[in-house]
Amino acid sequence: MAVNDELVEMFAGLLEDSHLTTIEQLPATVRGRAERAGLHHVAIYVADLQQDVLRLLLHDKDRGDPEYEETELPINGTLAGRSFETLTPLSETGPGLDRWWLPLQDGAERLGTLRVDAEESGDDTLRAMRALAVMVAMLVVVKREYSDSFARLCRTRPMSVAAELQWNLMPPSEFANHQVTISAVLEPAYEVGGDAFDYGIDGDVAHVAVFDAMGHDVTAGLAANLAVAAYRKSRREGATLLETGAAIEATLVEHLGTVRYVTALMADLNMRTGQLTWVSHGHHPPVRIRGGRLVDLPDCLPGSPLGVDLGLGAALCEEQLRPGDRLVLFTDGITETHDPGGDEFGLDRFVNFIVRHNAEGLPVPETLRRLIHNILSHHGDTLQDDATVLFMEWLGP
Repeated sequence: MAVNDELVEMFAGLLEDSHLTTIEQLPATVRGRAERAGLHHVAIYVADLQQDVLRLLLHDKDRGDPEYEETELPINGTLAGRSFETLTPLSETGPGLDRWWLPLQDGAERLGTLRVDAEESGDDTLRAMRALAVMVAMLVVVKREYSDSFARLCRTRPMSVAAELQWNLMPPSEFANHQVTISAVLEPAYEVGGDAFDYGIDGDVAHVAVFDAMGHDVTAGLAANLAVAAYRKSRREGATLLETGAAIEATLVEHLGTVRYVTALMADLNMRTGQLTWVSHGHHPPVRIRGGRLVDLPDCLPGSPLGVDLGLGAALCEEQLRPGDRLVLFTDGITETHDPGGDEFGLDRFVNFIVRHNAEGLPVPETLRRLIHNILSHHGDTLQDDATVLFMEWLGP
């Protein structure tokens, strides 16, 4: 299908419609515009919070239509799921029409998959479908922020108040530019209490951090929220990592006293030079993976956890990264989780899992999705502690 007036009208029309279209109206709006351009039965599937299934974003008038009966598809073992896992368009031949599954991705964030039926599958058609998937992903990201029905669609069970607090605090789970990729996961997604991650880009510098608050309740969530808010405030005011740690400490003591503490690992990466600096406050040191194997970072003196008001500051640690180096930040719920028989998941199993799956060429978010599912399986699908991992790869200057 050559680029034609129908395609121009489809994309221009979607942009015009987007101003007042809600996310509930988005499926019908996209489908109506796409049909006139020769792309049929368009359906938007979004991943649930734990990325187990793809759920159909359905307009009310489509209920009962046999084309939209598959309202939930497992990610494992389906063509739609494989497209989501690999970020690759995949197709299957049907009677009269080819059915395509295209990844819905905004930046590095994986949202789900787009189903499109087309009469022929030449390069121009595929290019048009890819462009449509990009536009739909952008519209989903813009519209989801104020939609309770979308939040409900992405949940497979009720969420605790503490988890609601945490998920509304944290940034998107994935980010990428030409110099760095960042991806993070957090479990137990519906009962998380005191874990949090954060990142931010400031010119040539990528800031990343993980926090682990004492406890597994709403108060732990409040402590983590205070820590992240103080972290963001300090770094946005140009504070150093050492100054930021002191600011978080002061904030926690002021508002919570010394009955709750937070461990933290905060790191800054100069994306132009690869210079890495980090500080640890009672937290596990980061792990570096280079060329498919673990390469130790220099030993560095950690400070006391934040909020205990002991006055023991952390040492500033430095290391030069090479292009392709991967840095992994994690909380103890990752390595110290036990199976029902008492076998600990452990650091070696954790690192080996990441190395092995990266060797398969999977996107980083997919590696972390499989990692967290492996940890859940190891623990009988029930975690007693929060488990967070943040993965950052420096691609080079």
